[in-house]
Amino acid sequence: MADQNNPELSAAEKEALYDIQHATEHVYQGFGDLIAFHHKVGHAMDKLARAEEALREAGHEEFADELREKHLPSGAVDDMWTYEVVETFRHGFLADITEFDDRVRSDLADGDHHITESEQQDEWRERVDWEP
Repeated sequence: MADQNNPELSAAEKEALYDIQHATEHVYQGFGDLIAFHHKVGHAMDKLARAEEALREAGHEEFADELREKHLPSGAVDDMWTYEVVETFRHGFLADITEFDDRVRSDLADGDHHITESEQQDEWRERVDWEP
C-alpha cells in the first residue's frame, strides 16, 4: 500500500478523493435503504396475498379478484418488482460509481482509501506519541 500521506497529492486532489469516497459511501447507504424497501414491500405483498384469501373467504370476490389480477402481479416501480429495482441499481449505478471511485483512486493515490482520515489519525497520534 502506498504512503497515505503522499506529498504528491495536491490539496484539490485530496479534496476530490475525499468527496468521491463519501459520495460512494452514501450511494452504498442508499443501496442499503433500497434493500430495506425491497423487504418491506415484499412483506406488504405477502399480507396483500393473505388479504386476498380472506376477502374471498368473506364473499368479497371483486376485491379479491382486484388484488389477485391487478395489484399482486404489478411492479412496484413501473413494471419492475422490487428485486428487479435492486438488481438494476446494483449492476448499474452502484457498480458504475464504485468502478469510477476505484479507477480515480488507483490513478491518483495508488488505490489508497481514507487518505484524509489517515492523515488526521497520524497527526492525532503524533501529538501524543501514541504507540499501539
